[in-house]
Amino acid sequence: MNNRGSTTTLLLVLPLPIWRCDGILYLDTQALNGLRMWLKNFNRLILCVPQIDVGSQPVGTSRWDGQVDAESCQLFTLPNRRTIVGFLIALPDGARLLTNLINRSSHLHFAIGGLAGDWAAIGALIARYKQRRAAIWTDRVESQVTHFQAQEAHGLKRAYRLATSFVMKHFERFVIKRSSLGLLHGADCYEAYAQFSPCPQLVHNIHLSPAARIKPDALAHKVSAITESRPLRILYAGRAHGDKGVRDWIDTLHLAAQHGVVFQARWLGDGPKLAEARSYVEELGLQNRISFPGHASDREAFLAELQAADVFLFCHQTSESPRCLIEALLSGTPIVGYASSYPEDLISKHAGGVLTKKTPEALAAALSSLSADRPQLRELVMAAARDGAPFTDEDVFRHRAELMKTYA
Repeated sequence: MNNRGSTTTLLLVLPLPIWRCDGILYLDTQALNGLRMWLKNFNRLILCVPQIDVGSQPVGTSRWDGQVDAESCQLFTLPNRRTIVGFLIALPDGARLLTNLINRSSHLHFAIGGLAGDWAAIGALIARYKQRRAAIWTDRVESQVTHFQAQEAHGLKRAYRLATSFVMKHFERFVIKRSSLGLLHGADCYEAYAQFSPCPQLVHNIHLSPAARIKPDALAHKVSAITESRPLRILYAGRAHGDKGVRDWIDTLHLAAQHGVVFQARWLGDGPKLAEARSYVEELGLQNRISFPGHASDREAFLAELQAADVFLFCHQTSESPRCLIEALLSGTPIVGYASSYPEDLISKHAGGVLTKKTPEALAAALSSLSADRPQLRELVMAAARDGAPFTDEDVFRHRAELMKTYA
C-alpha cells in the first residue's frame, strides 16, 4: 500500500457525472455532502467522475468551486462513453489516468454499476493487476435493473438490453471477486453480491446530519396529530420511473380509495413516467387526492413534508437501496411497501413499518388497516423514529471509512 506516513489519500471513482455548463462545473448537491464526510475520515480525497456538457444547470446540483477545499480534494474527469465502441476508444487514456491516480492514493474506492462507461470497474481491475487492495461499492443490482427495463422494451431494443443485462451480471461478479472489500449498501445488495466478495460488509448511505433527526417535541406533536378523523397523509420521493413502481403506487391508492380510505398522497420527483402518471391519476378520477408536483428543489421544505407524512409508501420493483427509506425513518415516518431484504433489515429492530408481498392489493389492504387503526399508526411512527436514529451521514461514512482502513 502506498501510505505515505500517516497521510491518507482516498481515491473515489464514481459513476455520478459532473456537469459542465458555460465553463462552470456542477455536482449533485448530496454528493458534495458525501465528499465533506469522506474528508472527515481521510486527509485527502481524489474524485474521478465522468464529465457531461449541458446547456443549463441540472436540478439538484451545486457549483463545484468553493464547495470543497481545493487543497484537500482534487477533481479529475473522464469521458462519458455509454456505448461499447465509444468506451473502447476512450479506454487507453482513461486507464492511464486511473493508473496514475491509483499510484497516488493510499485507499481505493470504486463504485461500480454498468458495463460501457463503467470506469470504476476498470479502476478496480487495474488495482487488482497492481496487487492493490480496493473496496467495491454497490447501491443497487445494476444488471437486474437493466433486465427489468428490458421488459418494458420491444424488438431489438429488448433483445439488446437482455443481452447487456446477462453480460453485466457476470462482469459485476468478476470485478467483485477480484477486490478485497465489498461495501454493499443495503441488505438487497448484500444478498445479491456477498457470496462473490472476499470480504462482504453490509453498509448504508445517507446524507442527512444528526440535526435532521425528528426532534422529540416534533415527534410527540406528530403522534398526537394522528386522529381518527384526519385524512391519511401519504408520501413518496423518487424518480417517476418504472423500476420505482409508479403504476403500482397509483393502483394501490386507487384500491385503498375503493376500500374507503380517506387520504392525500404526493409523489415528489420527476422522471420519464411523470406525464404518464399524471394522466393515469386523472383517468382514475383521483386528481384531488393524488398529486405529482415534480422535483422538490427546496431541501428544507422536502424534509418538513417528510416529517409531516403519516406513511412513506413505496413499490420498488428491483433490488436497490434507495436512501429515501432511511430519510423517512429519520423523520419518524413509517415505511409501508413491498417486502425485500433492504427494508426488512432497516426496520428489523423496532418494526417501524409494514411490508407486504409485491401486489397493489396486499399493499392497499395494509393501508386500509393503518387507516382504520390509528393507535397502531401512532405506534409505528414512534418505532420508525427509533429505527431511523442510527442512520446519519456522520455515522455511515465513519463506518465505511473504518472498514476501508481495516480491510482495504
